[in-house]
Amino acid sequence: MLDLPGAVAGDAPDAGVAAHYGSFNTEQRALEAGEGFVDLSHRDVLRVTGPDRLTWLHALTTQHLLDLPPKRWTGVLVLSPHGHVEHAMTGYDDGETFWAHTEPGAAAALVGWLDSMRFMSRVEVADVTADQAVVWRPAAAARSGAPEDDWYAAYELVPREALATYADAAGPAAGLWAFEALRIARGEPRHGLDTDHRTIPNEVGWVGPAVHLDKGCYRGQETVARVHTLGRPPRRLTLLHLDGSENRLPARGAPLLAGDKTVGTVGTSARHHELGPIALALVKRNVDLGATLDADGMPAAQETVVDPEVGLHVRPKLR
Repeated sequence: MLDLPGAVAGDAPDAGVAAHYGSFNTEQRALEAGEGFVDLSHRDVLRVTGPDRLTWLHALTTQHLLDLPPKRWTGVLVLSPHGHVEHAMTGYDDGETFWAHTEPGAAAALVGWLDSMRFMSRVEVADVTADQAVVWRPAAAARSGAPEDDWYAAYELVPREALATYADAAGPAAGLWAFEALRIARGEPRHGLDTDHRTIPNEVGWVGPAVHLDKGCYRGQETVARVHTLGRPPRRLTLLHLDGSENRLPARGAPLLAGDKTVGTVGTSARHHELGPIALALVKRNVDLGATLDADGMPAAQETVVDPEVGLHVRPKLR
């Protein structure tokens, strides 16, 4: 939707959609008020069909999908045998098809892996990014009957050919900068941007939203269960409040320092209309919660997202 008035294109990995349409602070406020939508059409979309799709996905992934209510969005992960997050998607089932979206460029690898695991199951997997687009619209969550703070429930899929019509009806449009600021303030990580190849779900608050603890065996379950029971993940996701003295945001991947010691890595960052400059970071579990850290040369205070002493503890929504 870069042809909409005022659109300014985003940078990789969010190139192809608008970073903002003239005022990202105004756009944030509109989204918080339940108005407008965000163009996420750069994200990849996949489709799983066939009578065995939910039992098959249930066996392969971290989520309990056998009793998934129709059209209820949920997080779903594929883990390595050691419990590290290899793939992440957000999806729902409409009674005939399971639809899901992933980070830009991530569908090919995920579809390839799923195809390799079909065996005798009656399923078909396809990358349908060319035909389907993702949007995020707060009003969609309100209509779905999902809990008020259900971030996933605001996602919608729209045929690409209908995006212009959708924009006319759903406006005003808000850009990625506004969306990212709200996401980061919420403590919602992005796979591959706020995580790395060593990330386990317990470290980033995905036990619950994307990992079901009361389902059958799946690859990587032992690690998740052990860390959840012991309550001490190796690292923890934290929200950084940057001091704002510099007119810049920290580089993604920059070392996070406590004194002269590297204790973590900076993830995504944004400018929030109330909180100021903020970022997510993965930090070692034993770092003092009250310590001021150095994020790419900027002092940063911490706010708990994942409690270092409890495997599953996502802080309450701020507002």
